[in-house]
Formats: sequence, structure tokens, C-alpha cells
Amino acid sequence: MRRYAPFVIVGLVAAIAVGGGTVFYHKKLAANPPLKISKESGDTKEAGHVLGPADAPVTLEEYGDFQCPPCGKLSEPINQLQKQRNLRVIFREFPLPMHAHALEAARAAEAAGLQGRFWQMHDLLFREQPAWSNSPDARSLFTAYAGMLQLDLEQFKRDMDSDAVLQQIRADQQRGAGVGVKTTPTIFLNNQAVTSDELMPEKFQGAVEAAVKNAKPSS
Repeated sequence: MRRYAPFVIVGLVAAIAVGGGTVFYHKKLAANPPLKISKESGDTKEAGHVLGPADAPVTLEEYGDFQCPPCGKLSEPINQLQKQRNLRVIFREFPLPMHAHALEAARAAEAAGLQGRFWQMHDLLFREQPAWSNSPDARSLFTAYAGMLQLDLEQFKRDMDSDAVLQQIRADQQRGAGVGVKTTPTIFLNNQAVTSDELMPEKFQGAVEAAVKNAKPSS
């Protein structure tokens, strides 16, 4: 599945967003007990949003929060690794209550997904994270992003508020809680949890490379 090229939306954000400069976030990943092995299901509801071939040597499964700064920092590296290493990437919603707009952002991504544009909205939300995270009217920005993706805006708004979208988000959260997810990003490579140290952007590529190497059949 190909993604749309990056959108230039600085002017749009400046026109819509109210007040507030960019706030730099600093977040320390909390120490957690060992995560259980993540298990996938063939069921569509359980499969999350999938990018990449089913026979890829490595599956990268992420539990993410669109307002989480570390998730945002890893978004583009994951994009690049997916293309370069032919990864299968699965994204699951895990909005954290500490982030005021995280649940609504998850709703926006899921609503876009119902029109076949989940990954495009995923990329926009992470790329524009500083703008909507600090906006008193994040929903207006989400609607603007939907317009840029040429979605049916009335359907998008209805879907954002729908029980079905909320249930999908809650299902992802419940699934994550079942394997010990407590913070974001939580990432599994071929069902093995990536350590908090390996989630640092400068070390993450090495963790993926090691997973790719280990996945290759020995000669």
C-alpha cells in the first residue's frame, strides 16, 4: 500500500490553530514488568491496520498514541524501515488518558480508515502533532486534514463520533492491556517486545536489523 506524499499544511494550520507556540515534550518511558508475547489473529478486527506483505520476514506491531511525542519521533523511521526492509507493520490504537486529544485523534484515524485512508491520516497526525496537540480546537484540524485527504467530510464526522469506531479503539486497548502494554510506544518485533532502550530513535534501526537477520533461515 502506497502512502500519499507529504502535504504542505503550514498555512492551513496557521489559519485554524489558535495561539500557542510549539511545546517541546519530554517523556520518560515508565519501567514495566516483562511484556507477554504478542499474538496475532487472522480475524480482521484483531489484525489492526496492516501495511506491507503478509510474507515479510519481520512483523512490527506498534501500540501507539498519536499525541505521544516518542511515537511521533519513531513514525518516520518506521516508515523508512518499512520501505527499505519490506516490513509488515501493524498499528494498534492505545490513546493514553494523560493526553487531552489522543482519543479524538485515534477516532480521526479510525474514521479515515473507514474510507481507506488510515495510513495517510496516521502520517498527517504524527507529522502535525505539535499543531493539533496545542490547539484548543483539535477537532477542526482533524476535519481539515480529512478534507486534504479528500474524504467525505460528513461521513468522516459521523464516523468519528460513532460507537463502532470507539469500540475498535477500546478493543485495541484491551488487547494491549492483555499483553502488558502500559505506555506508548510499545513495539513488538516478530512478537518479541522491544526494550525501552532500543526504542530510542538512534538505536531502533539496529533492533529492526537484528530482527531481520534473525528471521532469515540459516544456510
